[in-house]
Amino acid sequence: MNVLLFGATGMVGQGVLRECLQARDVALVQTVGRKGTGQQNAKLKEVVQDNLFDVDAMASELQGFDACFFCLGVSAAGMTEAAYSHLTYDLTLAVAEKLAAWNPGMTFTYVSGAGTDSTEQGRSMWARVKGRTENALQRLPFKAVYVFRPGVIQPLHGIRSKTASYQLFYSLTKPLLTPLRALLPNHILTTEMVGQAMLAVVRHGYAKAVLETADIRALAATA
Repeated sequence: MNVLLFGATGMVGQGVLRECLQARDVALVQTVGRKGTGQQNAKLKEVVQDNLFDVDAMASELQGFDACFFCLGVSAAGMTEAAYSHLTYDLTLAVAEKLAAWNPGMTFTYVSGAGTDSTEQGRSMWARVKGRTENALQRLPFKAVYVFRPGVIQPLHGIRSKTASYQLFYSLTKPLLTPLRALLPNHILTTEMVGQAMLAVVRHGYAKAVLETADIRALAATA
């Protein structure tokens, strides 16, 4: 399969990229972002563009793909709803609408978050915006759309979060996360599991469009 990966330099995206590069059935991984990954691999191609909203400028490079793993995301901390919505809803849909037209056979997988509000009416701003984004994506004419809602994700293989507060949390809790994951398997994932599960939905599909932590863990076991 040929895979398109947005957000490959973030914590989740780094994990997804690692699993894609190791997968025997992945022929090409093309990353799209404002910065390169700094990695070199025969299967890896990178598209670096500062303005990701200008999707048409990348049109020739965004066609011919079987899957898109959309791992771009920002923290809502300190942001207005308008600003957060612009970088979450507007950017995601600007990309996804074009991809659906150019790659009708594509499976599109979006990284959302545990606690997302599908009603779009709740009190939590980020959860409303994520819910609106999820709902809009599921109306697009892709072959399939899957929404991943992970909670706590343990970074493995030297992967680090670009968000300072998140990385501090992971650094402080590193000795605890592995035993906690064994005790609470349906509440804590790893970056490896998320990447494996994304590949699995392309290969096998899944009975539900919205996947919570337990679903992601179960799918990763089938990869």
